Amino acid sequence: MAKKKKSKGKKGSKALKRILLLILVLLILFGVMCFITPTEGEMEGYGEGGEIIGLEIPSGGKGEIIEHTGYTLSYREEYEVPEWVAYELTREEVTTLAVERKDNFREDKTVSTGSATLQDYKKSGYDRGHMAPAADFRWSAEAMDDTFYLSNMCPQTHAFNAGIWSDLESAIRSMAYEDGSIYVVTGPVLTDGPYDTIGENDVAVPSYFYKVVLDYSEPTLKAIGFILPHENSKNPLSYFAVTVDEVEERTGLDFFPLLPDNTEEKLESSLDTSLWALRAFDSSLAAESEGEALAYVAPKASSPLQDTVLSAIMEVMYRIKKEVFYAIGIEKEARSLGLL
Repeated sequence: MAKKKKSKGKKGSKALKRILLLILVLLILFGVMCFITPTEGEMEGYGEGGEIIGLEIPSGGKGEIIEHTGYTLSYREEYEVPEWVAYELTREEVTTLAVERKDNFREDKTVSTGSATLQDYKKSGYDRGHMAPAADFRWSAEAMDDTFYLSNMCPQTHAFNAGIWSDLESAIRSMAYEDGSIYVVTGPVLTDGPYDTIGENDVAVPSYFYKVVLDYSEPTLKAIGFILPHENSKNPLSYFAVTVDEVEERTGLDFFPLLPDNTEEKLESSLDTSLWALRAFDSSLAAESEGEALAYVAPKASSPLQDTVLSAIMEVMYRIKKEVFYAIGIEKEARSLGLL
């Protein structure tokens, strides 16, 4: 009998050790999970610095979304031009001259239906007009090169492209320098056709072009829009300034939809040109640098299914973490430590 009791005692001791080991492993896994799962802000679409992820991306478009180094566009196959091109532009980027412009106009193979081609523009009488201008991307050789995809182009008369449109592009860089960081969306107005076309692919020649700009940094949040007829002009840029709401009406797009509703309504319905640096960018503010001064990591391509599965896993892990902290009564402490 004594031996049997001793045997049971050994079995009980081993079982207790296994339980304790399992608890330890679970605690370690939970600790790791606390740091690899998103915080509450990130679950709501915010980055670690509090920025709204993808703030520059409009909604309501009908094109194919294409991502390139430093900018995103929506390509409209029926017109063979982008309906919008969006990117963030910072003071550091406009003052970093890491590379010189090197023309590399070419078809965009990432457009599933095929983009416009060089042959479409040949002897057409129109420039290949950048929507995201090459001069905004001198901070990186790869970013600069990517602006020469024809998916980022619209046919523009030379007088317009090298005139008032170039003036507005330069002013955008002044805005980025003045405000530190701005969000830019630009493209042709594609709601007032039919249009003249060029080339075998019938590339549309737009009648108007637009830009909208958002400064979403303190102390002064502000937004402004521009609609320019496709012709050169001697009028000042302020002459073409409009509210973002007006650009939305003309294009059918919804700009900056991730803004809080009250903020979006206020910013997009107001216009005060005195708040903006509507002047040519002072190139002396930019510093020459060797190589690519700013490292850019292109987003890793993933399928919609992968994104959905990953989002679901992150959501489940976040909820588990939140429930555990709530159950043991340290939810507030976890938030203060940045774990929720």
